[in-house]
Amino acid sequence: MKRYRFGRLSMGWQIMIGLVLGIVCGVIFYQNKGAITVMQSLGTIFIRLIQMIVMPIVVSCLTVGIANIGDIKKLGRIGAKTLIYFEVLTTIALLLGIGMANLTHPGSFINIHDLHATDISQYMSTAKHAAHDSGFWPLILSIIPTNIFKSMSDGDMMPVILFSVLFGLGIAAVGEKAKILIDVLNGVSEVMFKVTNWVMKFAPIGVFGLIGMTIAEMGISALLPLGYFILIAYVTMIIFIVVVLGITAHLFHLRYWKTMRVIWDEIILAFTTASSEVTLPRLMKKTHEMGVEKGVTSFVIPTGYTFNLDGSAIYQSLAAIFLAQAYGLHLTLAHQITLLVVLMITSKGMAGVPGASFVVLLASVSTIGVPMAGLTFIAGIDRFVDMGRTAVNVVGNSIATLVIGESEKSLNREQYNHYLDNYGK
Repeated sequence: MKRYRFGRLSMGWQIMIGLVLGIVCGVIFYQNKGAITVMQSLGTIFIRLIQMIVMPIVVSCLTVGIANIGDIKKLGRIGAKTLIYFEVLTTIALLLGIGMANLTHPGSFINIHDLHATDISQYMSTAKHAAHDSGFWPLILSIIPTNIFKSMSDGDMMPVILFSVLFGLGIAAVGEKAKILIDVLNGVSEVMFKVTNWVMKFAPIGVFGLIGMTIAEMGISALLPLGYFILIAYVTMIIFIVVVLGITAHLFHLRYWKTMRVIWDEIILAFTTASSEVTLPRLMKKTHEMGVEKGVTSFVIPTGYTFNLDGSAIYQSLAAIFLAQAYGLHLTLAHQITLLVVLMITSKGMAGVPGASFVVLLASVSTIGVPMAGLTFIAGIDRFVDMGRTAVNVVGNSIATLVIGESEKSLNREQYNHYLDNYGK
């Protein structure tokens, strides 16, 4: 329960200071290539340090968790509940984004031809490749690893999860002879969590570099023409966090705002880095400390980072309708239902693709008549919206873990209440 502190400053405050200093330096060194290189390098160092520790933690924790569950029927039940929950919440997020776009009409207040276009060629090639490989069977095949070490080095989460689940079930089936593997993997996870503590001390510097680089490259002026769209996106995300996730937590008798306080540092970290990956080790540790069985938390959170991206769903649906409005396209109910179905499919089929949110948009907007070139006008502000949607993804997956734990009677209520009441003291 000990919080990261440097003197009297918590990790959250250190990160916020890094954010402010990054914005200031980004403004001062606008278009300064040397400064941009330095700040980009600092941010990249932090992201790489996190990527270095994520896979060992997922493999060790998930394998041990599944081995302790042991019961394949219980695992199947947890898996089914998890995927159904993810699908329901993602659909609600998509509907909320479409509803808010129809209600506020953010695209009606701008002239699309006055906006500055940004190069999106890197996403175009990815989108074409991903769209070609999307669908049910390509998705299933992509989950099955041919080389687990390659999947780990590529950061491909779903094959690693499948391998870890099967490996854990194999350990449980062998029994006492394989107990040594559980001891070894428990040791690995403990070591990696210790390394996580060390890596997190670099977080404020990493945040400084990431936000500073973005501001220095784009400039604050890039936000102004699309300010209303950014505002609506954040208002929609806040509604989802407060109302949708708040009601969900209430239905499962969770202490929502106390839980939010516990994961506040992770929310700030996700927001400032625009990377869900940087919070994964800490969320797995915290949800387990809150009383969720290791098998549940080790399965739900990594899976959710691929399939339960509520913030991304809100952004995709909102941005698609926004662009249609900006181009003066009238979307009928049938068009919007088509968009909803396409987004539901593409968002799952392209899970794990780099820049997935933007790639999903590229693959989806053409179904409602929006030119792909339209995305060049919002590519510049994608990073700023990405910060918000990443924070929503983190909150969504934290609540999902507690919900699945509660539904499986795998949440120790006494431990949960004690942890929330004493956190930070």
